[in-house]
Amino acid sequence: MDYFIVAITTVAGLYFHWWLYVRIKRWIDRDLALSLAGDSTAKRDYMLSRLAEAQASGIKRRDLPAWLEQAAAHYQAD
Repeated sequence: MDYFIVAITTVAGLYFHWWLYVRIKRWIDRDLALSLAGDSTAKRDYMLSRLAEAQASGIKRRDLPAWLEQAAAHYQAD
């Protein structure tokens, strides 16, 4: 019974750390996109949609900052 408790606690702890790691990565990516948008609400929406596009396209995390900077440079206010 003791091994069962240790195993369950270990698995729960590993899952929690994985979940926290994934959430922090998402927050960092979102913060990067929003920092490139500045104060413009329209540009914020645009950058968040570009971030979603980059994630759907499979852009690697190391390439994401340059990709988002290029997307921000191509933004045209309506």
